Amino acid sequence: MAKRIPFNVIFVSDEDLDFPSNELNSHGPTVQGWRNHPESVIPNQEIILRLHNPAQICRIQVLAHQFLIPERIEIWIHFSPKGAPTTPSSQTFEYLGYISLSDNSATKFKSRELQSVSVGPQKGTHVKLRLGQNHPNHLNTNNQVALIAVNVIGFDIGSEDLIKLTESGTDIPLQSICDDLSFSMYVEESITDTVRAIEMLKKKAVNDERFEYARKLKLCMSALRSAGERMGRYALAKRQAVVQEDFIAAKLRKEQIEMYKNAVFAHLRVEVLMERDKTNQENDSFSEIYAQKPTLPQPPSLQDVAATLADLSSTMSPKLGHRDTGSTDGSSISESYSASLSKASVTQVDAPNSPQLNQIGRSPYRDSSASNSRTGSLRRRNKSAPRSSYEDYEERAVPALRHSHTNEFLRECQGAALLESDPCRGRSRLNERERRQAALPILTFGNDMVEMFYSRQYQDREDGLIHLTAILKGESSLDFAVGLNKIARSATLLLHRAVRDAVFSVFNYATETVRALFVEFVPGRVSASEVARCVDRLLPELLAKSGDPSPRIHTLAQHTILTIAACPEVREQHLIAPALSRSVGTGTHPRLALSRMQMLEQLALSQGINADKQSGLTCRALSDCGCSGIHHPSEPVRKVAERVLLLVYKINPRLVRKQLPPDDDVTRRNLLYRQLFTEFDKLDMQRRKEMLAGSRTGDAGAESPTNCAKTESPQFSLERKSKTVKHDSCENSATASPKKSILLNKNGATHSDTGNRNRVTHQVPNRQNGKEEYNVKVKQTMALSAFNSNSFDDEKPQYCPFCDWEYNGAQDELDKHFWKACPILTKCPQCRQVLEVAALNAHLTGECDAKISYITCKRCTEAVHKDLYEIHSMEDHCQELKPNIARCPLCHDEVEAPLDGGWKLHLLSTDGCRGNARRRAKI
Repeated sequence: MAKRIPFNVIFVSDEDLDFPSNELNSHGPTVQGWRNHPESVIPNQEIILRLHNPAQICRIQVLAHQFLIPERIEIWIHFSPKGAPTTPSSQTFEYLGYISLSDNSATKFKSRELQSVSVGPQKGTHVKLRLGQNHPNHLNTNNQVALIAVNVIGFDIGSEDLIKLTESGTDIPLQSICDDLSFSMYVEESITDTVRAIEMLKKKAVNDERFEYARKLKLCMSALRSAGERMGRYALAKRQAVVQEDFIAAKLRKEQIEMYKNAVFAHLRVEVLMERDKTNQENDSFSEIYAQKPTLPQPPSLQDVAATLADLSSTMSPKLGHRDTGSTDGSSISESYSASLSKASVTQVDAPNSPQLNQIGRSPYRDSSASNSRTGSLRRRNKSAPRSSYEDYEERAVPALRHSHTNEFLRECQGAALLESDPCRGRSRLNERERRQAALPILTFGNDMVEMFYSRQYQDREDGLIHLTAILKGESSLDFAVGLNKIARSATLLLHRAVRDAVFSVFNYATETVRALFVEFVPGRVSASEVARCVDRLLPELLAKSGDPSPRIHTLAQHTILTIAACPEVREQHLIAPALSRSVGTGTHPRLALSRMQMLEQLALSQGINADKQSGLTCRALSDCGCSGIHHPSEPVRKVAERVLLLVYKINPRLVRKQLPPDDDVTRRNLLYRQLFTEFDKLDMQRRKEMLAGSRTGDAGAESPTNCAKTESPQFSLERKSKTVKHDSCENSATASPKKSILLNKNGATHSDTGNRNRVTHQVPNRQNGKEEYNVKVKQTMALSAFNSNSFDDEKPQYCPFCDWEYNGAQDELDKHFWKACPILTKCPQCRQVLEVAALNAHLTGECDAKISYITCKRCTEAVHKDLYEIHSMEDHCQELKPNIARCPLCHDEVEAPLDGGWKLHLLSTDGCRGNARRRAKI
């Protein structure tokens, strides 16, 4: 397995004294990286790395700065044998290639770009990086370039692993997760070493077939990575405190790292898993901790660290006198914190409603009633919600102590915690614009409640939504009488703001409140016009959230919209379906288009397709939306659109077929239409079976008067909508023959049973004449014969739908023919997808995974690789096409009448395509 090759920077063309080049020699969260001098005049900066040992280099990783970004980085390599001079001037480097870096404007210069390039294996002892000019931006006023980290991965020369891989011819495997730059730059160093040791144990456990042990080690590695990233942030805060000479804060950060690390190791039982002395059979058995992905303990806050230091100081002072807490043992502090953590967890289990509950990671001075009022969202907030403002307070640099004793600092932390526990924490007063915007909610709910919705603290916004939900459900009442319409309008104004909230827990509460508004408050109480106003204000925001990248957000938004649509007042006014049944354009975002189509399908299934033009669920509205959806670039959108069209086809097949291309061989070459028309054929076959079954049931029922009142099947109703055929009356049905079907003989004459010749039929005023009745019965007989002939299709020879190749009807044989032999089909040279030769150019430029590398030639319309476009333009076959002429992508010849069988003639004839490898008649 490839590993990280250590190196030293031996030469740089320029550097900033505050960001020297030796920062590149190590990886870690506190690494600042290298950057050139602000007043440098050198156009291209160079950095030369000397590997500790000669190596076969497989991969080079580069982590760029967030705004001091070079346009490109060239990579050079040099191999120096033993005894050769190693000065930079005496080395001859071999150029390998370059890396292009993004200007990072899309992320507002806040993220770092990691580039990983495979180069090998290449033998080398030195690596040179040449950095080009910088990407200009408003943050880089001095036109500097910088690198945060460089990583070289490979094998030592003569490594047994590389020899085995070379002899076996297999691909070089990835390096250890600890050697990857994305891991080592953000995880605390001691955790990195532990994860590397656990990874080696996992490989050994797999070789020994201890799979339960290997599973535990894998879950432990994942949990340690999460904990290591948090400890890396603590280490970064410690370094910042040292730079600011805030040594008290640096000391607390150091103790915080040790306490959290020991708590994590104890919770995950890392020492037991490491098996340092001997094999532990307990690791091969089931464990509650690793029954699923383990959860990490809550990290200690700075207040917890200070309190632990003070407690430890008070317990040691009787024995050691007035001893400085700075000399306390770190292990004692960690043990004290672990004991408090275990005690807190036991207290939480034994007395969940106790007012003395003090969870680690939360302030012990927070109001317990506020905590208990939010117990429903505590679990969800800890799992998925962004970090709260209180946790932001924990991460701030702590000011230096005014007094030397730790208890003074503890009192300062306690005072800050008391300020944080103030019920009005961070809740600023409404300004004039906000007061005008929320004038009606203030009159309805009061100023204090509205301030919760405008607060910067997400806990306050959650409390406001909980209070509003209680009012809408009738669990809480207002202090003064307010009209129901006014309450609904005021609640909608507040919910319009809450639905757009970026915090998931707030959005979750907002959707719950919206459902309470339309399910419990609106029905039978709010006027229709007010309901329409509420929907018009909330629906656009919910539709926008339904296209959110996060699955939990767009799923919750879809559920809320469907709940609103089920409200009787909303359903009567048709407020949701018309917005969902609008045509889906090709430029509509895939997630938003998929959500709209899924919700429209659910509405069509739950509310049914009706004839009201204003409902948005008519056959025409659904078919228009479905036809636009099947042309969307996203495949999931096309699948849902097909299902919508099938729902409409069951009701009105003629309308759906009218909006689609004609059902012929040319159209069926398109895979999308082929699948759709195949489903249509299945529905038609099912409809024919039901027609025949209904016909037989009606004929048999004519023998008894009790069955005359039976209704005919819906298919007969559609067939006889304009032409009505009446059966014989019940009085004369007793003399009818058991068989009434009319059959055609060879001469076209009809034969009927002799028992029916003398029957008397009763006619209605608009009854058809005998000729029309005969035509209707002939159609039924043709449908029956078509059904009977279809049942014997398996016995007839089958043909390829493209080249008319005959096969025995086995699907596997046809698939093999498509994959290897059909001359009409070919494989994409990039993604290896099988498609028609005629569609290859369009596939390469519009659908292929490598479409970004291809462009369409403006003269000959062929798909050409960007790097070969200049060469292609000089070819003889690159000429403008005449009307009704196409260009073959295989042989570059012209294909005449491509829509009238020209492609088939070109690809199947003896003198046809000379570039087709599947050609049957070889030259």
